[in-house]
Amino acid sequence: MSKAVASTEKYSAPALSKGLDILELLAAQTNGLKKNEIAQALDRSVNELYRMLAVLVARGYVLFDEESERYALSMRLFELSHRYPPTRRLTAVAGRIMERTAAVLNQSMHLAIPYDGQILVIAQIDSPGNNITVVRLGAQVPIVLTSSGASLLHQLTATERRDICAKSEAFTTETMAVFEEAVAQVVSTGVCESPSSVIQGVLNLSVPVFGYAGEVVAALTIPHVQRLHASSDPDVEACKRILIAAGRDISERIGAGATVGANLTPPPML
Repeated sequence: MSKAVASTEKYSAPALSKGLDILELLAAQTNGLKKNEIAQALDRSVNELYRMLAVLVARGYVLFDEESERYALSMRLFELSHRYPPTRRLTAVAGRIMERTAAVLNQSMHLAIPYDGQILVIAQIDSPGNNITVVRLGAQVPIVLTSSGASLLHQLTATERRDICAKSEAFTTETMAVFEEAVAQVVSTGVCESPSSVIQGVLNLSVPVFGYAGEVVAALTIPHVQRLHASSDPDVEACKRILIAAGRDISERIGAGATVGANLTPPPML
């Protein structure tokens, strides 16, 4: 456990802290870690962690591979997060609308929420076409590099946005300047259109999804690809119009109907 975490804990619960340290460490590992590697990373002895690991395995939060002797995070926490009522309600409503929209546009879509300087993808729909670009479910991407982030943070002040974006290693003066340009698009038009900062040739289109009080609760995004032999696909302007409508539909269905209609200035139809 880091000194920073230890210094901010008002109440001491050593066993719980050790368990959480293990989960947070394994969450960043693709191939898992051996027991001694976990102990070394957390600056603890193997004996200190033995019981913690045994309990986490027994409860299904951690998987143990006997052949490699490695411990890895299971999908248990991911499953629990989707039982959380607000997230479950949002993804249930958005999923149906996203499926219809992806089919009409022949484009993939994803729904993201903010998480500690990142965007976290909580829903994803593939396009029906053969050639697709998708962001995997559960993916985390620095918020400052994404059009989703611009949609998520456009209601905040510039200082608030900067503080959130600065949590990421991708934060620089240059990336923040590009991000603020994307935010300005959302403020003025209701949709962000920006080249992907991660994949060349992809044009990201994103709109905010609003909650009951008019607050932004998620971002609905298309990693738009231009297919060379699909002349029937809607063009970018049509995609933006339909994406805005989908975002409004989701917002209204999760309870923002009156608020979006009365208290928010609707973005102009492009």
